[in-house]
Amino acid sequence: MIVFIRLFLAILKSRFRPRIGILDDCVTAMRVWPNDLDLNFHMNSGRYVSMMDVGRMAILAQTRMLRPVLKRGWRPLVGATFIRYRRSLLPFERFTVRSRIACWDEKWLYFEHSLERRGEIVTHAYVRGLLRGPSGNVAPSDLLALAGMAGTPSPEMPEAIARWKSLLES
Repeated sequence: MIVFIRLFLAILKSRFRPRIGILDDCVTAMRVWPNDLDLNFHMNSGRYVSMMDVGRMAILAQTRMLRPVLKRGWRPLVGATFIRYRRSLLPFERFTVRSRIACWDEKWLYFEHSLERRGEIVTHAYVRGLLRGPSGNVAPSDLLALAGMAGTPSPEMPEAIARWKSLLES
């Protein structure tokens, strides 16, 4: 339930932040709460992934694409996650989720997420996701057209994502 509250707050706060471009970084500030902890009293590994979900929705909200996307009945889905945990987040620590669309192909959007504490990366991940509508998967080109960026080519796929993608498709 608390993730829904964080999601709502991130969307609400985005209304008061400057609009960003679809390829810009989106930064969302958060704090580790007691219900985020595991038995080792640091943030549970599953919560990191949930915070990245909030980061992706914040991208849609801060680009002002959330309302048009939802009006079309498009919903975000995750197809795969590649994550590296580097440091722990402890109770009540502040952290930021830095999210961006790194690139795309004909089907998938590839996101890069970093959870950071005082400028230090504690977790880094790539997420492969898409939007699904009433008639099936929404191509990234359709999302770009909705954003007024029809025909925009994908940024070059980082080598790490290309290698991960080849593993997923083997």
